[in-house]
Amino acid sequence: MTNQLIVHYTIADYAAFRAAFDADAEDRGQNGLSLLQLWREDGGNAWALYQVNDAKAARAYLSSGAGAFNAQAGVTATEFHFLETA
Repeated sequence: MTNQLIVHYTIADYAAFRAAFDADAEDRGQNGLSLLQLWREDGGNAWALYQVNDAKAARAYLSSGAGAFNAQAGVTATEFHFLETA
Protein backbone atom coordinates (compact mmCIF):
# COMPACT_ATOMS: atom_id res chain seq x y z
CA MET A 1 0.00 0.00 0.00
CA THR A 2 1.46 3.32 -1.07
CA ASN A 3 1.33 5.81 1.73
CA GLN A 4 4.02 8.39 1.05
CA LEU A 5 5.53 10.21 -1.89
CA ILE A 6 8.90 11.92 -2.09
CA VAL A 7 9.48 14.41 -4.89
CA HIS A 8 12.67 16.07 -6.06
CA TYR A 9 12.09 19.33 -7.92
CA THR A 10 14.80 20.92 -10.06
CA ILE A 11 13.91 24.60 -10.11
CA ALA A 12 15.04 27.83 -11.73
CA ASP A 13 14.34 30.15 -8.79
CA TYR A 14 13.43 29.17 -5.23
CA ALA A 15 11.34 32.26 -4.47
CA ALA A 16 9.15 31.74 -7.57
CA PHE A 17 8.91 28.01 -6.81
CA ARG A 18 7.86 28.61 -3.21
CA ALA A 19 5.16 31.14 -4.13
CA ALA A 20 3.67 28.75 -6.71
CA PHE A 21 4.08 25.78 -4.35
CA ASP A 22 2.14 27.52 -1.60
CA ALA A 23 -0.58 28.59 -4.06
CA ASP A 24 -0.93 24.96 -5.26
CA ALA A 25 -1.61 23.48 -1.80
CA GLU A 26 -5.38 23.20 -2.25
CA ASP A 27 -5.03 21.50 -5.64
CA ARG A 28 -2.57 18.94 -4.22
CA GLY A 29 -4.93 18.29 -1.33
CA GLN A 30 -7.87 17.71 -3.65
CA ASN A 31 -5.71 15.17 -5.46
CA GLY A 32 -4.85 13.00 -2.49
CA LEU A 33 -1.61 14.63 -1.30
CA SER A 34 -0.90 16.21 2.10
CA LEU A 35 2.47 17.90 2.59
CA LEU A 36 4.50 16.51 5.49
CA GLN A 37 7.79 18.32 4.87
CA LEU A 38 9.43 20.62 2.31
CA TRP A 39 13.21 20.94 2.12
CA ARG A 40 15.38 23.37 0.20
CA GLU A 41 18.67 21.82 -0.86
CA ASP A 42 19.99 24.93 -2.57
CA GLY A 43 18.67 27.59 -4.96
CA GLY A 44 18.03 25.01 -7.69
CA ASN A 45 16.68 21.98 -5.81
CA ALA A 46 13.79 21.31 -3.45
CA TRP A 47 12.39 18.11 -2.00
CA ALA A 48 8.89 17.41 -0.69
CA LEU A 49 7.49 14.54 1.34
CA TYR A 50 3.76 13.94 1.08
CA GLN A 51 1.25 11.69 2.78
CA VAL A 52 -0.69 9.93 0.02
CA ASN A 53 -4.39 9.73 0.86
CA ASP A 54 -5.54 8.63 -2.62
CA ALA A 55 -2.81 7.03 -4.74
CA LYS A 56 -4.92 6.92 -7.91
CA ALA A 57 -5.77 10.63 -7.72
CA ALA A 58 -2.17 11.52 -6.83
CA ARG A 59 -0.78 9.60 -9.81
CA ALA A 60 -3.32 11.25 -12.14
CA TYR A 61 -2.40 14.69 -10.77
CA LEU A 62 1.32 14.07 -11.26
CA SER A 63 0.86 12.88 -14.84
CA SER A 64 -1.33 15.81 -15.92
CA GLY A 65 -2.42 18.52 -13.47
CA ALA A 66 1.04 19.06 -12.02
CA GLY A 67 2.21 20.30 -15.42
CA ALA A 68 0.52 23.66 -14.87
CA PHE A 69 2.14 23.95 -11.43
CA ASN A 70 5.55 23.04 -12.87
CA ALA A 71 5.28 25.75 -15.52
CA GLN A 72 4.23 28.42 -13.00
CA ALA A 73 6.86 27.35 -10.46
CA GLY A 74 9.80 27.24 -12.86
CA VAL A 75 10.26 23.50 -12.37
CA THR A 76 12.59 22.14 -15.03
CA ALA A 77 12.54 18.49 -13.91
CA THR A 78 10.86 16.27 -11.33
CA GLU A 79 11.60 12.86 -9.94
CA PHE A 80 9.03 11.19 -7.74
CA HIS A 81 8.84 7.95 -5.80
CA PHE A 82 5.78 6.40 -4.18
CA LEU A 83 6.84 4.64 -0.99
CA GLU A 84 5.35 2.53 1.73
CA THR A 85 6.45 2.13 5.32
CA ALA A 86 8.59 -0.98 5.69
